[in-house]
Amino acid sequence: MLGLVVLLLIFGVLMIRSATMDAIDPDLQNRVPRQVQFGLVGLALIFILAATDYRLLGSIHNWIYGFMLGLLGLVALLGVVGAAGAQRWLNVGIAVQPSELSKVLLVLTLGQFLSTRYERLDRLSTLLGSLLYMAIPAGLIFIQPDLSTSVVIMVIWFIMVWGAGLRVWHIILFLVIVLVLAPLIWGAMEEYQRGRIIQFINPGADPDAQYNIDQAKIAIGSGGLLGKGYTSGTQSQLRFLRVRHTDFIFSVIAEELGFVGAMAVLLLVGLLVLRILRAARIARDALGSLICYGMAGWIFFQTVVSVGMNLGLIPVTGLTLPFISSGVSSLLTVMMGIGLVESVIMRHRQSEF
Repeated sequence: MLGLVVLLLIFGVLMIRSATMDAIDPDLQNRVPRQVQFGLVGLALIFILAATDYRLLGSIHNWIYGFMLGLLGLVALLGVVGAAGAQRWLNVGIAVQPSELSKVLLVLTLGQFLSTRYERLDRLSTLLGSLLYMAIPAGLIFIQPDLSTSVVIMVIWFIMVWGAGLRVWHIILFLVIVLVLAPLIWGAMEEYQRGRIIQFINPGADPDAQYNIDQAKIAIGSGGLLGKGYTSGTQSQLRFLRVRHTDFIFSVIAEELGFVGAMAVLLLVGLLVLRILRAARIARDALGSLICYGMAGWIFFQTVVSVGMNLGLIPVTGLTLPFISSGVSSLLTVMMGIGLVESVIMRHRQSEF
């Protein structure tokens, strides 16, 4: 597992270097050294969390959950507004995104919440309690506004309650709730968020928004089987493709390394997800299994959404490609999650306490 993470990190640094080569923007120039620096920090976090008993962290889940809500509340009061107008960051010397940290904290705290109610999962009160447990941080993230991360939070919840033993009639009830709330959610969404969905349904609605989607498709299609060569992609190197170092980095991979390179990345991510699911199978207790299910679902879903967005199969979102895309908060949080999975693996032969 650690080897797969390191390979993905190295691959990500190389592709960010290609996507930001000859950039004149100081922020883009610093992307590669920052990714290397925080990649090393992330590896240190993996070792620290692997050395920490996940059951000990689970025992203080109420404090961790309160800390998570406190951070999200601070964003609403003191958050920094980004270029897109969203208030998602806190400035602590570097800009950090608490909504990203909330993903890994929710995996841990929701896992403990469900594991202590493992024998009562057939009760509606347990399902609704877990739904409320997830809905509070998801709501605070949604109003930043950050719809994509809110959706990831909801997916993590669904996968974890499924892994815990979600009943079929619970699924039907959940679908009914979603259908009932859909009009309210649509009305609460920002105009640009609704615009992305409309743009996906009707590509001609906004030619400017459609531009980058078309450039991503051109980049992927022109890569062919083996690609145009590292740092030789025309769409990325000639700057036709926007945000190529974050949201659309998969298009850079496909253009420069072709179908083979793109599939190699997906294979590495797939193998990592399989190793995490293996950890869920051998975990000593319910908490360990649920942590692993949450992490596997998170990485799988976010990868599918990122790749699908690049291919034009789903609406554009702000989700990164795990371990590959440039971004401090997203990189560190997913590596923290890997550290929790390693902690589960290291203790699968130990008795519960």
